[in-house]
Amino acid sequence: MAESLTPTTAPLPAREHLETLVGEILAAARARGATAAEAAVSFNSALSVTVRLGDVETLEHHRQRGLGVTVYFGQSRGSASTADWRPEAIRDTVQSACAIARHTAADPYAGLADPERLAREIPDLDLYHPWALGAEEAIERARECEAGALRLDPRIRNSEGGSLTTQTSLVMYGNSHGFCGGYPTSRHSLSCSVIAQDESGMQRNHWHTVARAREALETPIAVGQEAARRALRRLGSRRLSTRQVPVLFAPELARGLIGHFVAAIRGGALYRKASFLLDRLGTVVFPAFVTIRERPHLPRGLASAPFDSEGVATREREVIRDGVLQGYVLDSYSARRLGMETTGNAGGTHNLIVEPGPFGPEELLEQLGTGLWVTELLGHGINLVTGDYSRGASGFWVEQGMVQYPVQEITIAGNLGEMLQHIVAVGRDVDARGGIHCGSLLLERMTVAGE
Repeated sequence: MAESLTPTTAPLPAREHLETLVGEILAAARARGATAAEAAVSFNSALSVTVRLGDVETLEHHRQRGLGVTVYFGQSRGSASTADWRPEAIRDTVQSACAIARHTAADPYAGLADPERLAREIPDLDLYHPWALGAEEAIERARECEAGALRLDPRIRNSEGGSLTTQTSLVMYGNSHGFCGGYPTSRHSLSCSVIAQDESGMQRNHWHTVARAREALETPIAVGQEAARRALRRLGSRRLSTRQVPVLFAPELARGLIGHFVAAIRGGALYRKASFLLDRLGTVVFPAFVTIRERPHLPRGLASAPFDSEGVATREREVIRDGVLQGYVLDSYSARRLGMETTGNAGGTHNLIVEPGPFGPEELLEQLGTGLWVTELLGHGINLVTGDYSRGASGFWVEQGMVQYPVQEITIAGNLGEMLQHIVAVGRDVDARGGIHCGSLLLERMTVAGE
Protein backbone atom coordinates (compact mmCIF):
# COMPACT_ATOMS: atom_id res chain seq x y z
CA MET A 1 0.00 0.00 0.00
CA ALA A 2 1.28 3.47 -0.81
CA GLU A 3 2.28 5.55 2.16
CA SER A 4 -0.15 8.24 3.22
CA LEU A 5 0.80 11.80 2.54
CA THR A 6 -0.24 12.62 6.11
CA PRO A 7 2.57 11.93 8.59
CA THR A 8 1.77 10.08 11.77
CA THR A 9 3.86 12.22 14.06
CA ALA A 10 4.12 15.97 14.25
CA PRO A 11 7.52 17.54 13.66
CA LEU A 12 9.43 18.17 16.85
CA PRO A 13 9.75 21.81 17.85
CA ALA A 14 13.12 23.45 17.46
CA ARG A 15 15.48 22.84 20.35
CA GLU A 16 16.06 26.58 20.54
CA HIS A 17 12.36 27.10 21.31
CA LEU A 18 12.47 24.66 24.24
CA GLU A 19 15.71 26.23 25.47
CA THR A 20 13.99 29.61 25.45
CA LEU A 21 11.07 28.21 27.46
CA VAL A 22 13.44 26.71 30.03
CA GLY A 23 15.23 30.05 30.29
CA GLU A 24 11.92 31.88 30.82
CA ILE A 25 10.93 29.46 33.58
CA LEU A 26 14.24 29.85 35.41
CA ALA A 27 14.10 33.64 35.05
CA ALA A 28 10.57 33.70 36.46
CA ALA A 29 11.73 31.62 39.44
CA ARG A 30 14.62 34.01 40.13
CA ALA A 31 12.28 36.99 39.89
CA ARG A 32 10.12 35.45 42.64
CA GLY A 33 13.06 35.05 44.97
CA ALA A 34 13.98 31.40 44.44
CA THR A 35 17.58 30.70 45.40
CA ALA A 36 17.77 27.83 42.89
CA ALA A 37 15.51 26.25 40.28
CA GLU A 38 15.33 23.54 37.64
CA ALA A 39 12.93 23.04 34.77
CA ALA A 40 12.10 20.51 32.06
CA VAL A 41 10.05 21.08 28.92
CA SER A 42 8.90 18.11 26.83
CA PHE A 43 7.15 17.38 23.56
CA ASN A 44 5.96 13.96 22.41
CA SER A 45 4.26 12.92 19.18
CA ALA A 46 3.02 9.42 18.48
CA LEU A 47 0.80 7.24 16.32
CA SER A 48 -0.69 4.01 17.62
CA VAL A 49 -2.84 1.56 15.69
CA THR A 50 -4.40 -1.77 16.70
CA VAL A 51 -6.02 -4.17 14.27
CA ARG A 52 -8.07 -7.20 15.35
CA LEU A 53 -9.20 -9.85 12.86
CA GLY A 54 -8.34 -7.44 10.07
CA ASP A 55 -10.48 -4.58 11.36
CA VAL A 56 -9.10 -1.37 12.84
CA GLU A 57 -9.92 -1.24 16.55
CA THR A 58 -7.95 1.88 17.48
CA LEU A 59 -6.13 4.59 15.56
CA GLU A 60 -4.72 7.30 17.77
CA HIS A 61 -2.55 10.33 17.15
CA HIS A 62 -0.96 11.80 20.28
CA ARG A 63 0.64 15.19 20.67
CA GLN A 64 1.63 15.88 24.23
CA ARG A 65 3.63 18.70 25.67
CA GLY A 66 4.39 19.69 29.19
CA LEU A 67 6.68 21.58 31.48
CA GLY A 68 7.67 21.15 35.07
CA VAL A 69 9.53 23.37 37.48
CA THR A 70 11.10 22.81 40.89
CA VAL A 71 12.16 25.80 42.94
CA TYR A 72 14.22 26.05 46.12
CA PHE A 73 14.08 28.67 48.82
CA GLY A 74 17.16 27.63 50.71
CA GLN A 75 16.43 23.95 51.17
CA SER A 76 12.66 24.19 51.03
CA ARG A 77 11.39 22.78 47.77
CA GLY A 78 8.25 23.17 45.68
CA SER A 79 7.24 21.72 42.32
CA ALA A 80 4.48 22.37 39.78
CA SER A 81 3.71 21.36 36.20
CA THR A 82 1.42 22.19 33.30
CA ALA A 83 0.78 21.27 29.68
CA ASP A 84 0.37 24.93 28.72
CA TRP A 85 3.37 26.75 27.23
CA ARG A 86 1.82 30.23 27.13
CA PRO A 87 3.73 32.93 29.05
CA GLU A 88 0.91 33.47 31.53
CA ALA A 89 0.74 29.71 32.20
CA ILE A 90 4.47 29.63 32.83
CA ARG A 91 4.16 32.51 35.31
CA ASP A 92 1.26 30.79 37.12
CA THR A 93 3.12 27.47 37.29
CA VAL A 94 6.26 29.06 38.70
CA GLN A 95 4.16 31.02 41.19
CA SER A 96 2.48 27.78 42.33
CA ALA A 97 5.85 26.08 42.82
CA CYS A 98 7.11 29.06 44.85
CA ALA A 99 4.00 29.06 47.03
CA ILE A 100 4.50 25.37 47.78
CA ALA A 101 8.17 25.88 48.61
CA ARG A 102 7.38 28.70 51.04
CA HIS A 103 5.07 26.39 52.99
CA THR A 104 7.38 23.37 52.96
CA ALA A 105 9.78 22.46 55.74
CA ALA A 106 13.46 22.66 54.88
CA ASP A 107 15.10 19.38 53.88
CA PRO A 108 18.87 19.40 54.46
CA TYR A 109 19.38 16.97 51.58
CA ALA A 110 17.33 18.87 48.98
CA GLY A 111 18.92 20.82 46.16
CA LEU A 112 20.21 20.74 42.62
CA ALA A 113 22.88 18.31 41.53
CA ASP A 114 26.40 19.50 42.35
CA PRO A 115 27.69 21.75 39.52
CA GLU A 116 30.86 19.73 38.96
CA ARG A 117 28.76 16.61 38.21
CA LEU A 118 26.78 18.20 35.37
CA ALA A 119 27.38 17.14 31.77
CA ARG A 120 29.62 19.54 29.86
CA GLU A 121 29.84 17.53 26.64
CA ILE A 122 26.75 15.85 25.24
CA PRO A 123 27.62 13.05 22.80
CA ASP A 124 25.31 12.08 19.94
CA LEU A 125 24.07 8.58 20.82
CA ASP A 126 22.13 8.07 17.55
CA LEU A 127 18.77 7.94 19.33
CA TYR A 128 16.62 9.82 16.82
CA HIS A 129 15.27 7.98 13.77
CA PRO A 130 11.80 9.32 12.98
CA TRP A 131 9.53 7.16 10.84
CA ALA A 132 7.38 9.16 8.42
CA LEU A 133 4.78 6.43 8.41
CA GLY A 134 1.29 7.18 7.13
CA ALA A 135 -1.77 5.92 8.98
CA GLU A 136 -2.76 3.65 6.08
CA GLU A 137 0.62 1.95 6.01
CA ALA A 138 0.63 1.61 9.79
CA ILE A 139 -2.71 -0.19 9.58
CA GLU A 140 -1.42 -2.42 6.79
CA ARG A 141 1.66 -3.41 8.77
CA ALA A 142 -0.46 -4.25 11.82
CA ARG A 143 -2.73 -6.36 9.60
CA GLU A 144 0.29 -8.09 8.10
CA CYS A 145 1.55 -8.90 11.57
CA GLU A 146 -1.75 -10.41 12.68
CA ALA A 147 -2.21 -12.28 9.40
CA GLY A 148 1.24 -13.82 9.82
CA ALA A 149 0.00 -15.39 13.05
CA LEU A 150 -3.45 -16.46 11.85
CA ARG A 151 -2.09 -18.17 8.73
CA LEU A 152 0.65 -20.12 10.47
CA ASP A 153 -1.56 -22.92 11.78
CA PRO A 154 -5.32 -23.67 11.73
CA ARG A 155 -5.21 -24.03 15.52
CA ILE A 156 -4.71 -20.26 15.78
CA ARG A 157 -8.42 -19.57 16.18
CA ASN A 158 -8.59 -16.03 17.47
CA SER A 159 -6.62 -12.84 17.91
CA GLU A 160 -6.30 -10.10 20.46
CA GLY A 161 -4.78 -7.94 17.77
CA GLY A 162 -1.69 -6.68 16.03
CA SER A 163 -0.41 -3.26 17.09
CA LEU A 164 2.10 -0.73 15.82
CA THR A 165 3.33 2.36 17.63
CA THR A 166 5.79 5.00 16.47
CA GLN A 167 6.76 8.03 18.52
CA THR A 168 9.27 10.85 18.74
CA SER A 169 10.16 12.97 21.76
CA LEU A 170 12.24 15.96 22.74
CA VAL A 171 12.98 16.90 26.35
CA MET A 172 14.97 19.97 27.39
CA TYR A 173 16.27 20.27 30.96
CA GLY A 174 17.96 23.23 32.57
CA ASN A 175 18.85 24.55 36.00
CA SER A 176 20.19 27.65 37.70
CA HIS A 177 23.74 26.25 37.72
CA GLY A 178 23.82 27.22 34.05
CA PHE A 179 23.14 23.79 32.61
CA CYS A 180 20.73 23.39 29.71
CA GLY A 181 20.59 20.35 27.47
CA GLY A 182 18.24 18.17 25.51
CA TYR A 183 18.12 15.71 22.64
CA PRO A 184 15.46 14.09 20.44
CA THR A 185 14.60 10.39 20.61
CA SER A 186 12.46 7.95 18.67
CA ARG A 187 10.93 4.61 19.57
CA HIS A 188 9.00 2.19 17.36
CA SER A 189 7.30 -1.08 18.26
CA LEU A 190 5.22 -3.85 16.73
CA SER A 191 3.35 -6.52 18.66
CA CYS A 192 0.85 -9.34 18.23
CA SER A 193 -1.24 -11.46 20.62
CA VAL A 194 -3.19 -14.52 19.49
CA ILE A 195 -5.14 -17.48 20.87
CA ALA A 196 -4.52 -21.11 19.95
CA GLN A 197 -7.17 -23.79 20.50
CA ASP A 198 -7.46 -27.57 20.26
CA GLU A 199 -9.29 -30.33 22.16
CA SER A 200 -7.22 -29.52 25.29
CA GLY A 201 -8.47 -25.93 25.46
CA MET A 202 -7.26 -22.44 24.60
CA GLN A 203 -3.90 -20.76 25.15
CA ARG A 204 -2.88 -17.16 24.59
CA ASN A 205 0.57 -15.76 23.89
CA HIS A 206 2.27 -12.78 22.30
CA TRP A 207 5.47 -11.34 20.89
CA HIS A 208 6.82 -7.87 20.22
CA THR A 209 9.76 -6.02 18.72
CA VAL A 210 10.98 -2.54 19.67
CA ALA A 211 13.82 -0.33 18.43
CA ARG A 212 14.98 3.26 17.99
CA ALA A 213 15.12 2.84 14.20
CA ARG A 214 12.52 1.15 11.99
CA GLU A 215 15.10 -0.98 10.16
CA ALA A 216 16.06 -2.64 13.44
CA LEU A 217 12.54 -4.00 13.96
CA GLU A 218 11.66 -7.58 13.19
CA THR A 219 9.33 -7.90 10.18
CA PRO A 220 5.56 -7.87 10.82
CA ILE A 221 5.23 -11.48 9.61
CA ALA A 222 8.08 -12.63 11.87
CA VAL A 223 6.45 -11.02 14.91
CA GLY A 224 3.07 -12.58 14.15
CA GLN A 225 4.50 -16.02 13.52
CA GLU A 226 6.52 -15.96 16.74
CA ALA A 227 3.39 -15.02 18.69
CA ALA A 228 1.58 -17.93 17.06
CA ARG A 229 4.37 -20.42 17.76
CA ARG A 230 4.42 -19.38 21.40
CA ALA A 231 0.66 -19.85 21.72
CA LEU A 232 0.74 -23.24 19.96
CA ARG A 233 3.42 -24.68 22.19
CA ARG A 234 1.27 -23.88 25.24
CA LEU A 235 -1.53 -26.22 24.11
CA GLY A 236 -2.02 -29.24 26.33
CA SER A 237 -0.67 -27.50 29.45
CA ARG A 238 -0.79 -29.44 32.73
CA ARG A 239 -0.30 -28.68 36.40
CA LEU A 240 2.56 -29.91 38.55
CA SER A 241 2.64 -31.25 42.07
CA THR A 242 4.58 -29.22 44.64
CA ARG A 243 8.33 -29.84 44.50
CA GLN A 244 11.77 -28.21 44.67
CA VAL A 245 13.60 -28.22 41.35
CA PRO A 246 16.09 -26.21 39.24
CA VAL A 247 14.43 -23.37 37.35
CA LEU A 248 15.45 -21.81 34.03
CA PHE A 249 14.16 -18.28 33.37
CA ALA A 250 13.69 -17.33 29.71
CA PRO A 251 15.59 -14.12 28.75
CA GLU A 252 12.53 -11.87 28.74
CA LEU A 253 11.83 -12.97 32.34
CA ALA A 254 15.46 -13.11 33.46
CA ARG A 255 15.79 -9.37 32.95
CA GLY A 256 12.90 -9.00 35.41
CA LEU A 257 15.00 -10.70 38.09
CA ILE A 258 17.77 -8.22 37.37
CA GLY A 259 15.18 -5.46 37.60
CA HIS A 260 14.28 -6.60 41.13
CA PHE A 261 17.97 -6.49 42.03
CA VAL A 262 18.19 -2.93 40.69
CA ALA A 263 15.15 -1.89 42.74
CA ALA A 264 16.90 -3.22 45.84
CA ILE A 265 20.01 -1.09 45.27
CA ARG A 266 18.18 2.15 44.49
CA GLY A 267 18.94 4.98 46.84
CA GLY A 268 15.34 5.46 47.93
CA ALA A 269 15.03 1.86 49.12
CA LEU A 270 18.40 2.05 50.84
CA TYR A 271 18.00 5.26 52.85
CA ARG A 272 14.53 4.10 53.90
CA LYS A 273 16.12 0.80 55.00
CA ALA A 274 13.59 -1.02 52.83
CA SER A 275 15.93 -3.35 50.92
CA PHE A 276 17.23 -6.86 51.45
CA LEU A 277 20.56 -5.58 50.03
CA LEU A 278 21.07 -2.90 52.66
CA ASP A 279 24.76 -2.36 53.53
CA ARG A 280 25.91 -4.90 50.94
CA LEU A 281 28.28 -2.65 48.98
CA GLY A 282 31.54 -4.52 48.38
CA THR A 283 30.04 -7.89 49.25
CA VAL A 284 29.20 -10.94 47.14
CA VAL A 285 25.67 -10.73 45.71
CA PHE A 286 25.99 -12.93 42.61
CA PRO A 287 28.22 -15.90 41.71
CA ALA A 288 31.77 -14.96 40.69
CA PHE A 289 31.06 -15.50 36.98
CA VAL A 290 28.42 -12.73 36.90
CA THR A 291 29.37 -9.20 35.78
CA ILE A 292 26.82 -6.44 35.18
CA ARG A 293 27.82 -3.20 33.45
CA GLU A 294 25.93 0.03 32.92
CA ARG A 295 26.53 1.39 29.42
CA PRO A 296 24.63 4.68 29.10
CA HIS A 297 26.29 5.69 25.82
CA LEU A 298 25.36 2.57 23.84
CA PRO A 299 24.41 3.79 20.32
CA ARG A 300 20.68 3.42 19.69
CA GLY A 301 20.23 1.89 23.15
CA LEU A 302 16.66 1.96 24.42
CA ALA A 303 17.87 3.33 27.76
CA SER A 304 20.85 5.37 26.51
CA ALA A 305 21.27 8.92 27.80
CA PRO A 306 24.17 11.40 27.82
CA PHE A 307 22.92 12.81 31.15
CA ASP A 308 20.30 11.91 33.72
CA SER A 309 17.15 13.85 34.61
CA GLU A 310 19.19 16.18 36.86
CA GLY A 311 21.72 16.99 34.13
CA VAL A 312 24.41 14.79 35.72
CA ALA A 313 26.77 13.26 33.15
CA THR A 314 26.26 9.52 32.74
CA ARG A 315 29.25 7.19 32.59
CA GLU A 316 30.01 3.56 31.98
CA ARG A 317 30.62 1.54 35.12
CA GLU A 318 30.51 -1.92 36.62
CA VAL A 319 27.61 -2.46 39.00
CA ILE A 320 28.61 -6.09 39.63
CA ARG A 321 32.17 -7.30 39.10
CA ASP A 322 32.93 -10.99 39.62
CA GLY A 323 29.75 -11.26 41.67
CA VAL A 324 30.62 -8.35 44.02
CA LEU A 325 28.37 -5.27 44.33
CA GLN A 326 30.44 -2.27 43.18
CA GLY A 327 27.91 0.55 43.35
CA TYR A 328 24.35 1.59 44.10
CA VAL A 329 21.81 3.39 41.88
CA LEU A 330 21.66 6.94 43.20
CA ASP A 331 20.37 10.38 42.34
CA SER A 332 21.64 13.49 44.12
CA TYR A 333 19.06 13.41 46.90
CA SER A 334 19.49 9.75 47.84
CA ALA A 335 23.27 10.09 47.56
CA ARG A 336 23.25 12.91 50.11
CA ARG A 337 21.01 10.89 52.41
CA LEU A 338 23.55 8.06 52.26
CA GLY A 339 26.63 10.25 52.52
CA MET A 340 27.69 9.28 48.98
CA GLU A 341 27.84 10.81 45.49
CA THR A 342 25.24 10.53 42.75
CA THR A 343 25.82 7.76 40.21
CA GLY A 344 23.99 9.68 37.45
CA ASN A 345 20.84 7.60 37.81
CA ALA A 346 18.16 10.21 38.45
CA GLY A 347 15.32 8.83 36.38
CA GLY A 348 16.67 5.26 36.28
CA THR A 349 19.50 3.11 35.00
CA HIS A 350 20.92 3.33 31.50
CA ASN A 351 21.42 0.01 29.66
CA LEU A 352 22.37 -2.57 32.26
CA ILE A 353 24.23 -5.36 30.46
CA VAL A 354 24.50 -8.77 32.12
CA GLU A 355 27.64 -10.24 30.58
CA PRO A 356 26.47 -13.19 28.44
CA GLY A 357 27.62 -16.69 29.25
CA PRO A 358 28.74 -19.29 26.71
CA PHE A 359 25.54 -21.34 26.77
CA GLY A 360 22.84 -21.47 24.11
CA PRO A 361 19.21 -22.50 24.83
CA GLU A 362 19.76 -26.21 24.20
CA GLU A 363 22.87 -26.27 26.39
CA LEU A 364 20.96 -24.56 29.18
CA LEU A 365 18.18 -27.16 28.97
CA GLU A 366 20.84 -29.85 29.23
CA GLN A 367 22.23 -28.18 32.35
CA LEU A 368 18.72 -27.83 33.74
CA GLY A 369 18.36 -31.59 33.43
CA THR A 370 15.06 -32.24 35.19
CA GLY A 371 13.26 -29.10 36.23
CA LEU A 372 11.11 -26.15 35.19
CA TRP A 373 11.64 -23.81 32.24
CA VAL A 374 9.66 -20.65 33.02
CA THR A 375 8.39 -18.62 30.06
CA GLU A 376 5.65 -16.50 31.65
CA LEU A 377 5.15 -14.88 35.05
CA LEU A 378 2.04 -13.45 36.68
CA GLY A 379 1.49 -11.17 39.66
CA HIS A 380 3.93 -9.05 41.65
CA GLY A 381 4.71 -11.07 44.77
CA ILE A 382 8.09 -9.50 45.62
CA ASN A 383 8.98 -8.07 49.01
CA LEU A 384 12.12 -5.94 48.62
CA VAL A 385 12.54 -5.61 52.38
CA THR A 386 12.87 -9.34 53.02
CA GLY A 387 13.64 -10.55 49.50
CA ASP A 388 10.69 -12.95 49.56
CA TYR A 389 9.66 -13.86 46.01
CA SER A 390 6.46 -15.62 44.89
CA ARG A 391 4.99 -15.40 41.40
CA GLY A 392 2.41 -17.24 39.36
CA ALA A 393 4.13 -18.97 36.45
CA SER A 394 3.77 -21.12 33.36
CA GLY A 395 6.32 -22.77 31.14
CA PHE A 396 7.57 -26.29 30.39
CA TRP A 397 8.52 -29.35 32.37
CA VAL A 398 11.93 -30.67 31.31
CA GLU A 399 13.44 -34.12 31.94
CA GLN A 400 17.00 -35.08 31.06
CA GLY A 401 17.34 -31.86 29.10
CA MET A 402 14.29 -32.51 26.90
CA VAL A 403 10.99 -30.60 27.01
CA GLN A 404 8.22 -33.00 28.05
CA TYR A 405 5.06 -30.88 28.18
CA PRO A 406 3.81 -27.35 28.92
CA VAL A 407 2.72 -26.47 32.47
CA GLN A 408 0.46 -23.80 33.91
CA GLU A 409 -1.31 -22.67 37.10
CA ILE A 410 1.79 -23.05 39.27
CA THR A 411 3.64 -20.75 41.64
CA ILE A 412 7.40 -20.41 41.98
CA ALA A 413 8.83 -19.15 45.25
CA GLY A 414 12.16 -18.38 46.87
CA ASN A 415 14.23 -15.57 48.35
CA LEU A 416 15.77 -13.07 45.96
CA GLY A 417 19.03 -12.88 47.86
CA GLU A 418 19.46 -16.64 47.68
CA MET A 419 18.17 -16.81 44.11
CA LEU A 420 20.75 -14.31 42.85
CA GLN A 421 23.60 -16.06 44.63
CA HIS A 422 22.51 -19.47 43.33
CA ILE A 423 22.48 -18.63 39.64
CA VAL A 424 24.14 -21.60 37.94
CA ALA A 425 24.52 -20.26 34.40
CA VAL A 426 23.87 -17.22 32.19
CA GLY A 427 22.83 -17.75 28.58
CA ARG A 428 24.10 -16.03 25.47
CA ASP A 429 20.50 -15.68 24.20
CA VAL A 430 20.32 -12.01 25.21
CA ASP A 431 17.02 -10.14 25.10
CA ALA A 432 17.91 -6.51 24.38
CA ARG A 433 14.34 -5.15 24.03
CA GLY A 434 14.62 -2.81 26.99
CA GLY A 435 16.92 -1.09 29.44
CA ILE A 436 18.23 -4.41 30.81
CA HIS A 437 20.04 -6.79 28.46
CA CYS A 438 20.13 -10.33 29.80
CA GLY A 439 20.22 -13.91 28.59
CA SER A 440 18.46 -16.87 30.20
CA LEU A 441 19.25 -17.46 33.88
CA LEU A 442 19.47 -20.95 35.35
CA LEU A 443 18.84 -21.11 39.11
CA GLU A 444 19.97 -23.99 41.25
CA ARG A 445 16.65 -24.58 43.00
CA MET A 446 13.26 -23.02 43.74
CA THR A 447 10.00 -24.21 45.24
CA VAL A 448 7.33 -24.96 42.64
CA ALA A 449 3.84 -25.05 44.16
CA GLY A 450 1.04 -26.72 42.24
CA GLU A 451 -1.48 -29.40 43.00
